[in-house]
Amino acid sequence: MTDQHLIVFVKNPIPGTVKTRIARTVGNDRAVEVYQHLLRHTQEIVTQLPQHRVVYYGDFINPDDGWNDYSKHLQTGNDLGQRMLNAFREQFSSGASRAVIIGSDCLTITPDHIRRAFTALDQTDIVIGPATDGGYYLLGMKQPHDFLFTDMPWSQPQLRQRTELAIGQHNLTFEQLDELTDIDEWADYERAIAATLLP
Repeated sequence: MTDQHLIVFVKNPIPGTVKTRIARTVGNDRAVEVYQHLLRHTQEIVTQLPQHRVVYYGDFINPDDGWNDYSKHLQTGNDLGQRMLNAFREQFSSGASRAVIIGSDCLTITPDHIRRAFTALDQTDIVIGPATDGGYYLLGMKQPHDFLFTDMPWSQPQLRQRTELAIGQHNLTFEQLDELTDIDEWADYERAIAATLLP
C-alpha cells in the first residue's frame, strides 16, 4: 500500500442537507442534483489516482454508493477543523507519510492538481489549493499540524489568509496550487457549466 493518502470529504446527497445555499435559490431537489454532479466529478478524478484513497462521510457511511472501492470512515469532531484534523491524524497513524484532503465541491479540480500537491510536498511542509472565496479546496502536509485547524474562520473569506499567516508564524513553508472555485452558490454552478461549454 502506498504511503501517500488522499482523504476525500463527502456527504450523502439528501435533500435539505447538501448545498443549502444553492437550495435557497433553486430548491432542494435541484441542489441535490448539483451535489450529485459534484460527487460524480470527484469520483471520476479520484479513480485516476494511485494514492491510497479514503472517503470520510459527514453524516453516515453509505455501504453502497460510488465509493464502494475505497476505505470508508465517518468524520468526527465538533466543527470542520476538528473533523479534518482527526482525519489527518488517523491517516498518519495508519502509515501515511504524506496526506492530502479534498472536498467534493469543485468542478474544475483535476487529477493533475492532486498529483502536483503530493509532488510539492517533496520540497515544502504544506500545500494549499486556494479557492476564489478565500478558503481552500485542497490541503496537504507531511504530519498533522494542530494549529491549522484551531480557531480558524471556517467558511469565511479570511480562512486562507489566516491559514497562511499561521504557517509562517510556525516557521513552516507552503506552496500554492492554481486558484479554483468551489460551487457554493447557484451562480457558481452556472458559471462552471458555462465554462465547460466554451470551445
